Amino acid sequence: MTRVHAFTDDALGDHDAVGLAGELRRGAVSVAEVRAAVAARAAAVEPTLRGIQVDRLADPVTGAADGPLAGVPTFVKDNTDVQGWPTGNGSAAYVPRPAPAHAPVTRQILATGLDALGKSRMPEFGLNASTEFTGAEPTVNPWDPRYSCGASSGGAAALVAAGVVPIAHANDGGGSIRIPAAACGLVGLKPGRGRMAPNANGARMPINLVTDGVVSRSVRDTAVFLAAADRHRRDPGHPPLGLVEGPAARRLRIGIVLDSPTGATVDADTRATVEDTARALEKLGHEVEPTTIAIDRRFVTDFVDYWSMLAATIALGGRFAFGTTFQVAGLDPFTRGLIARYKRVAPRTPAFLRRLARVRYDYAALFTRHDVLLSPVLAHVTPELGWLSPTVPFDQLLRRLTDYVAFTPLNNVAGAPAMSLPVGTSTGGLPIGVHLSVAHGDERTLLELAYALEAERPWRRIQD
Repeated sequence: MTRVHAFTDDALGDHDAVGLAGELRRGAVSVAEVRAAVAARAAAVEPTLRGIQVDRLADPVTGAADGPLAGVPTFVKDNTDVQGWPTGNGSAAYVPRPAPAHAPVTRQILATGLDALGKSRMPEFGLNASTEFTGAEPTVNPWDPRYSCGASSGGAAALVAAGVVPIAHANDGGGSIRIPAAACGLVGLKPGRGRMAPNANGARMPINLVTDGVVSRSVRDTAVFLAAADRHRRDPGHPPLGLVEGPAARRLRIGIVLDSPTGATVDADTRATVEDTARALEKLGHEVEPTTIAIDRRFVTDFVDYWSMLAATIALGGRFAFGTTFQVAGLDPFTRGLIARYKRVAPRTPAFLRRLARVRYDYAALFTRHDVLLSPVLAHVTPELGWLSPTVPFDQLLRRLTDYVAFTPLNNVAGAPAMSLPVGTSTGGLPIGVHLSVAHGDERTLLELAYALEAERPWRRIQD
């Protein structure tokens, strides 16, 4: 296994985002030195990593000087508008135009103090769970470049894991923060629906699946980012989050879920990681007991139907949304396969939308007995590149994705928070994440529990 990382003794050092912000405030390093270090690190690893879509290292967008992460470099995912930069959505189906204005979430990111130095890569419209393409080289996993870095925030995760930046913007419509966090050994928290500024892509959906956040190397980075984002834009439908700075003293009722909602087999390394985490939680004084996810048995099919509908919507509205250069024929085979599938299942639309809209009630019922659910993030360790390539025959790829991404979509449909923590390692040395789910509005519990696990089971660092 050959790791690809850029950690060295420069202005970035081994600092996480909070640590680097502190160094900048003290004057131990300058913003110019930090940006030069990012450029040097990117030059060292990008030929292999391929995580950057838009390079603005020489012309970044500067965040708020009074933000807690002022001067800390980041990348924005390529489905989010930054004024003057192209938004390509990972697709070769159109020529992206410069965005006329910042997206609301871009303004929220900048309000935390983060400086945007470019855009990170993603698979076409975030529809795949691996950052792979038909006409371009994939983004690779820094822990072993033969393997997938996950998706759809794959470029973000690869850049953070490899040490190019300490934190990066990500978003999640079916697992797209948590999947690459699990694959690349990072912290990935998907906030609940409404906690962050509205996502333009999600807001157009009949059921809004998409929430923005970050991938980071430490719990405190995610906690500081979310607290600052919450202060910038308070959502009246959520309790104030505030800054979560460590574990809580309260003991939680935790349900452990090991059986996949899709019926897919959870591999031995992943299962062992979840069971080991359960024992660590019991050691910390929490009550852990086996449970199951009781939801409508049609959920998996309904979600795939909805996934297909979203692809069809992209095809129908492509010229309006992306300009006259958009061509359906330029979409990758997987996207076109989803479009063709939706044409067959379209008559089911009213029924599956109605059922999916009710999922939030079934989800809420899961937390009448438990405070937290513990499960795998994914049914198996991240696969080798090619296993989830958009060139794989459609029916085969869809089966693989449905089995692999077994645990994350429920939180998106329900609009509830969830988090991936990199507490495990496969027998081959790749990261394994565990998944923590909570009731709507309870991001605080996720962060408190994450701090406790980080202290109890510190995760590996790629540079070690």
